[in-house]
Amino acid sequence: MSKQIQRLTGMHDVLPDERRYWDTISRAAEEVTRRFGFQRIDTPILEATELFARGVGEGSDFFVQKEMYTIVEADGSSITLRPEFTAGFVRAYISNGLHNWSQPVKLYTIGPSFRRERPQAGRLRQHSQFNCEIMGEEDPAADVEVMMVAMSLYRELGFKGLVFQLNSTGCPVCKPGYIRELVAFLDNHYDRLADIDKERLTKNPLRVLDSKAPGMEALLAGAPHIADYLCDDCREHFADVRSLLDVLGQSYTINFRLVRGIDYYTKTVFEVWQEGIGAQAALCGGGRYDGLSEDIGGPPTPGVGFGSGIERVMLGMKEQGIEPAAATPLPILVAHFGGATKTAAVRLVYRLRDAGIGARLAFARGSRSLKSQMREADHHGARYVLILGEDEITRGVVAVKPLVEGEQQSQVALDEIVGWLAERITS
Repeated sequence: MSKQIQRLTGMHDVLPDERRYWDTISRAAEEVTRRFGFQRIDTPILEATELFARGVGEGSDFFVQKEMYTIVEADGSSITLRPEFTAGFVRAYISNGLHNWSQPVKLYTIGPSFRRERPQAGRLRQHSQFNCEIMGEEDPAADVEVMMVAMSLYRELGFKGLVFQLNSTGCPVCKPGYIRELVAFLDNHYDRLADIDKERLTKNPLRVLDSKAPGMEALLAGAPHIADYLCDDCREHFADVRSLLDVLGQSYTINFRLVRGIDYYTKTVFEVWQEGIGAQAALCGGGRYDGLSEDIGGPPTPGVGFGSGIERVMLGMKEQGIEPAAATPLPILVAHFGGATKTAAVRLVYRLRDAGIGARLAFARGSRSLKSQMREADHHGARYVLILGEDEITRGVVAVKPLVEGEQQSQVALDEIVGWLAERITS
């Protein structure tokens, strides 16, 4: 016997029971974005590697240096499976002339992304994301709008007890000064840093603030806060974001260690936290990326958005006991006894489907007991079993066996059965 081929590490088969969660989340996301005035866009899974190297940033070890799936083509060009959505959104905005549209442009998508990282709860090497972006707008109200898309989605799904984690990462004017102060502080405690944080210190010092290494919680409590180094523009922007959240009565926590893992963020960064999802509390994360368009060769374009992993949201639903919508069973099973009765059953089941009535055919290569077919109907939650035997075919009728208490078995003419059922069920 050949060796069984296994699923790749970090990949996941989404079976029907889990798919119900996915469909519930997707429908809620589409409904919320509709109310907020967003339009759907779908970008390619494959992009030029340079898009992420320039857009995400060389300092973002999270993606570029360690965790991207990159392919070198025969002609020497390099392409990459998208590790995140925002760079592709901005590339599409530039490539398709969306900067010539009435601004701002409000877009969303749902699709897979790929990261070569250690699989963990809610985060796989292939995972699906709901992403929402506003491009072409500097107003802090746009930051709040994408934040509230996320919060509205989770409320729509039935989540309780969520809170925003909020910070500002400054801008090219004030961020360098803060980074110098942070590096000086960390250099003074260099011997207390884990190896990964020593590496981050040389490439992207802000990422040290996100360290989970033992002892870092106490060490970073004494680190300088970026809020003390913001320029006037960033300080005003951050104050406006907080003021608007206050107007909405939306609670938030200022988290000076929240920096996100990608270089392109400026000013606002945020996450929505729920306790209990493995070692990670965030249902989503995002922020403002005002310089990203210029980094990848486009015109100056402010932008703000977030990404929410479908698998992470599904885990959160299970954690809070939120059940997805139940699958609607097909209301009809057509039973037969082989031979001419099977031919008639196949003809009938397709008549029903063409009329918009969901129907299941009882499969059998030969004859099959009615008792077995009734068990199948009961297992799948059918409401009626339509029975076609030789006697029924001769008389031009179909026997109708209800599986719902209170309804009586009857016989209906074959040429009237579609209308008879249509009056009683919706598929």
